[in-house]
Parts: sequence; structure tokens; C-alpha cells
Amino acid sequence: MDRDEMILISVDDHIVEPPDMFVNHLPKKYQDEAPRLVHQDDGSDMWKFRETVIPNVALNAVAGRPKEEYGLEPQGLDEIRPGCYDVNERVKDMNAGGILASMNFPSFPGFAARLFATEDSDFSLALVRAYNDWHIDEWCAAHPGRFIPMALPVIWDPQLCAQEVRRVAGKGCHSLTFSENPAAMGYPSFHSDHWDPLWQALVDTGTILNVHIGSSGRLSIPAVDSPPDVMITLQPMNIVQAAADLLWSRVIKQYPDIKIALSEGGTGWIPYFMERVDRTFEMHATWTLQDFGGKLPSEVFREHFLTCFISDPLGVRLRHDIGIDNICWEADYPHSDSMWPGAPEELHTVLERCQVPDNEINKMTHQNAMRWYNFDPFTHIPREQATVGALRKAAEGHDVSIQSRSHRIVPPEKKLEAFHSPATWGAAPTR
Repeated sequence: MDRDEMILISVDDHIVEPPDMFVNHLPKKYQDEAPRLVHQDDGSDMWKFRETVIPNVALNAVAGRPKEEYGLEPQGLDEIRPGCYDVNERVKDMNAGGILASMNFPSFPGFAARLFATEDSDFSLALVRAYNDWHIDEWCAAHPGRFIPMALPVIWDPQLCAQEVRRVAGKGCHSLTFSENPAAMGYPSFHSDHWDPLWQALVDTGTILNVHIGSSGRLSIPAVDSPPDVMITLQPMNIVQAAADLLWSRVIKQYPDIKIALSEGGTGWIPYFMERVDRTFEMHATWTLQDFGGKLPSEVFREHFLTCFISDPLGVRLRHDIGIDNICWEADYPHSDSMWPGAPEELHTVLERCQVPDNEINKMTHQNAMRWYNFDPFTHIPREQATVGALRKAAEGHDVSIQSRSHRIVPPEKKLEAFHSPATWGAAPTR
């Protein structure tokens, strides 16, 4: 397949929320208490919610910047591409990057909306609903067919969470972001029956549970003084525990229609993982009392789990060991793992080297995403206008040049110092 003929849907990108997002959706009685964006004297921006400060408003939103400016920057909205927080500019960036559609994870509330869990459940619920309504009715609805809507959970109450899943499903949203390790956040684990109302709502509405790496606020850092390279290297490994927890849990057995996405987890590790779970089952099921109804754990994994990759040549080569119907592509815009706007070139090179036939390319680049997320962009956009080549033609003249956007140049040693500072990460984890 020619590069320009590909159709790309990314199942993992990110939003840097705009400062006015709550204006149209939060009840008036709560407006004065809403999270607000505060511009600092040093030029940085931060989100403030009651006593909690999220200092890195645009953490790692480095798309379009030279690698010398990678790190924990940028610190302000004026240091990032407008496409990070302006939906109209985002679509222009998507066009320039040859991306038809995108699913966008949140930033400042955390992937599981832990920031919104206050002692006032009604206020907390209003915040989650306001965010979800903004995301679905403003961000996604601004350009039909270009975004897969995703909802925040009501993480502190499984009954309310189930109600919210049903509510947003009525608005066409069949994707829920969630923690990959709720126990690490102080909530019951996946092995508890605490979450049963949520599992039932997901099944009833055909909604996918998306567990993103780091969504509990914990990443795999062996020591507090380890270099950032360790965290970056091990980020995908963060999702392995979630995959094992969920695969061996009662959830899979009692809710056989449940679907789970391992977001930003990569794919190269999965063939070994499936060999390992089958070996574990073979050697230990007699005393651990695991029963998958006559199936192997690897077979059950393929029935329930969606895996995602950015480039991952090893995973593409081993695609049939993973399951060709269980793989989706992701761009990770605007974070530093993203190759925007050159993602089609990188992806096409991998696909060519791995000699992937056209029908399998189509599955991994868009068809699997459409099927898993009950999403059909072609009801809004003709297929011939949805290809990499057509979208880039529509974006002619849009500036995608690499530009320095930092207000100040921070030397590497200062970046490392900031990385290890508790003040950098604030009172609540960014993710």
C-alpha cells in the first residue's frame, strides 16, 4: 500500500484543556469553585483547584519543537502549538499529519479524574459531567467524524460511574478512560466486586475500558534518584501488571463481553506475555483454581483486549502472535513519543519492512478502531477524502515547521534537577 493511501485513526492522543472549558457546562452554583487556569508572573500557566496545584499545564506537549526543548517543558499555553488546546487548530494539525480521526485522553484532571474526587459527591459529579459534556458536545462535535469521544469516570463511586457510562453512551460515547491500577489510588482492586456496576454498564452499552499507562499516578521507577531514561524506558511495562490483573480476574469470567484497551502500552511484549500466561495456567491451574471454560488464557486475552502501538517494529512483525484483530495504531500527539507530522512516514516504513499486506494494514490503521469503538467516520467524511494524501492536500499552507517556543532555554542539568523535584509534579499526579 502506498503511504498516501493509508487511512489513519489514532486511539491515543492527548488534550491540553483550554481555560474556558467549564463555562458552558458546569452549573452556576459551582462556577466559582471550578478549576481555573492561572497565569504566573514567570510566564508559566498552572491549573488550580482548591488547594491543589497542577503546575505543568502543558507537560510534554512538545509537538513541533526541537528535541533540545524536550523535557518537562513547556510550562505555558503560549509555548505549545495551538492544536494542543484549540480544536480547530487540532484538526489542521491532524490533516497535516495525515490523521483522519483521534481519541483524546485528558491531561490536568488525571486519566481517572482523581482530581475531581472531593468530599462533596454532588460537586465532584458535576465536574465530571461538565468535562464529559465539554469533550463530547464541544471538542468532538466541532468536527464530526474526526474524534472518537472519550469520557472521564466517576472513580469514587461505581454506581455513579455506571450511570455516567450509560448517560454518555446515549450521546454516542463508547469509550471510558480508567486507572490501570485503582488499588494504587486507594480504591478497591480489579479483583473486588466493588466495580461490578461499572462492568455491567460497560457491557450493556458496548463501551471500551481504556487503561492508560501511568493512569494511577504510578510509573515504574526503580529508585527515586534514577535518571528519567529509566521511567521512559519502562513506561509500557506499567501496563503489563494491568493486563495480568484483568486477565486473571473474575471480571473476564463474569462479564464475557467486556472489552479493554491497553492504551499506550505497545505490543512487542505481548507474545511473551501470552506464552507466559498459558504456561502459568498449564502448571498451576489445578491449585489456583483458574478456569477459562476450556480455553487458554491467550485465547481469552484476544477476545477481550485491544493493544496499541506507535511504531513498534517488533510488535508489527509478531502481529499474528498477538492477533491481527486486536491491534490499533496511535500517534500520541502532542507528546514526545509522537512523530507528528511525520508519523505516516515512520509507520509506512515499518509496515513495508514487515511486509504487511494491505488488508492487515487497514485493520491496524483504522478498521479495528472503528469496530472496537463503534465509530464510523465515513458517515461524515467520504473515504477518498480520508486518506493521508487527501488530508495533507487539504492542509497545504499549514505551518508544521520545527520551531523554538520556549521563553527560556533550560540547560540539560537543570532539566534533570527539575525532574527529581517533588515541586515539579505538584500535589496530585499529572496523569
